[in-house]
Amino acid sequence: MGLPMSDPTAWATAMNNLGMAPLGMTGQPLLPDFDPALGMMTGIPPINPMMPGLGIVPPPIPPDMPAVKEIIHCKSCTLFPPNPHLPPPATRERPPGCKTVFVGGLPENSTEQIIMEVFEQCGEVIAIRKSKKNFCHIRFAEEFMVDKALYLSGYRIRLGSSTDKKDTGRLHVDFAQARDDLYEWECKQRMLAREERHRRRLEEERFRPPSPPPVVHYSDHECSIVAEKLKDDTKFLEAIQTLLTWIERGEVNRRTANNFYSMIQSANSHIRRLVNEKAAHEKEMEEAKEKFKLALSGILVQFEQIVAVYHSASKQKAWDHFTKAQRKNISVWCKQAEEIRNIHNDELMGIRREEEMEMSDEEIEDPSEMKETEESALVSQVEALKEENDSLRWQLDAYRNEVELLKQEQGKASRDEDTTKEQQMKLLQQALQGMQKHLLKIQDEYKKREAELEKVREDKLKIETLLENLKEQQSIADEEDKERDAVDCQGNESSASRVCVCSQEKDCPVEKTLSNSPVKSEREVLLVGIISTFLHVHPFGASIEYICSYLQRLDSKICTAEVEVLMTRLQNTFRQELSGVGASLEKRWKFCGFDGLKMT
Repeated sequence: MGLPMSDPTAWATAMNNLGMAPLGMTGQPLLPDFDPALGMMTGIPPINPMMPGLGIVPPPIPPDMPAVKEIIHCKSCTLFPPNPHLPPPATRERPPGCKTVFVGGLPENSTEQIIMEVFEQCGEVIAIRKSKKNFCHIRFAEEFMVDKALYLSGYRIRLGSSTDKKDTGRLHVDFAQARDDLYEWECKQRMLAREERHRRRLEEERFRPPSPPPVVHYSDHECSIVAEKLKDDTKFLEAIQTLLTWIERGEVNRRTANNFYSMIQSANSHIRRLVNEKAAHEKEMEEAKEKFKLALSGILVQFEQIVAVYHSASKQKAWDHFTKAQRKNISVWCKQAEEIRNIHNDELMGIRREEEMEMSDEEIEDPSEMKETEESALVSQVEALKEENDSLRWQLDAYRNEVELLKQEQGKASRDEDTTKEQQMKLLQQALQGMQKHLLKIQDEYKKREAELEKVREDKLKIETLLENLKEQQSIADEEDKERDAVDCQGNESSASRVCVCSQEKDCPVEKTLSNSPVKSEREVLLVGIISTFLHVHPFGASIEYICSYLQRLDSKICTAEVEVLMTRLQNTFRQELSGVGASLEKRWKFCGFDGLKMT
């Protein structure tokens, strides 16, 4: 509520005299961390519109209005917000895993039902322990529900419309330390620690090197196999390891000494092959060094030519005709080429030094020539260093100018980026809110469509059952019509014969048969009698399943279809009625034998 007022002090005094906290007074917001655009507070999990307790949390406040707590109306009580100018209520340090809150300042006439009504909107309440001294402890199912309950701290509660002191009070909600909460938190921490230990153990087992294969025990057969492997170059490493293990185990004795000596002799003969392999690899390495040195010298010659091109382009005759960007690129390329050339040159000089160190005294016969080559190399390096010094000076001046220009451009770009980022954040927040609303609408429509579809399916099943019953009744009626037609034909044929045998009729009584009777056997007669007795006891009728369950106690071979066909044939004895509406529609059979006797 926001009301215009000229004197805030007078307004506050009047509201306090009435026992109510002043509402709608502009002042310092009670929720400094509240983000109106996102509709959530920092430090509290995001509030979902479908979460319980949303009714007690005010909706997002627009930026142009101050954040003020509102009046909360419950069924049996009303909660009035505190004065916004007052400091927020003090709370103790939150215990680990806290799910229990202390609620003080309750009215004397408050009950557990009223407390449950107020705080069940914050979340699922597990237990309430109320004291006779106007306070209680409430335990919630989750930790985030405690933060919602703390929102009510400072509210004034009034039971109904009474102004009696026993029906009013000021709520004080604070964290409470409960053994159950601490126990659950410790169990959760222990479970996380177990999971972490298990994960580390799995990682250690995965990175642990595999254990070596076991070495077989010594025997004459295994000795012969190892001796053959020692002669094979591909299996020599495996065999020599087995031989070493056997010797360390102490398998050598007088009986096996000759076998071990022959295997050691085979290992010794393998040394000659290893020496030959080493010599071959050294020869290949020397040839590769020569090839690498020749290729590196060719690359250096090409680098020298490229650097010469850059230096000639940097002279004033050609330099003045290039643009600023082209000059910058040429200087950067020149620097890169010189660095790469120097690296390759140092590498080549290192190779030559190694070769000189490896040369013997006999090969070093001309020291004067070596001195001349070294002096020429030093002169070329000095000239290269001078040229690099000049190019670096020019590049330094160019870099200084470019850095100043970049600083100016970055200052402008950073300002523009800040404004664009704020606009993008606002647009994204609005889009998210719109998507949430649209998703809720779609979910409601989906539920409605599902309910309609279920109704249509139930109606379809009912219609199918009715059609099946109608088809059965029609087939039974057709059979009865055919039987009646056959009886009529027989009556017409026998009318002529009655004239001739009238004398015999007077002497002999006629035995009439009920060929057209719907009851065809003695078993069906018994069923009709039992069903009639059962339905006579149930004047409001019974379903076909109920009747069949009673008959199956007498005879388990009786099926539902047989009983239903028999009852449909006896329309003057049994009558089917529909009772109920909609989903509760039910077919019931009733006994109408007395009415049928009057009609027939």
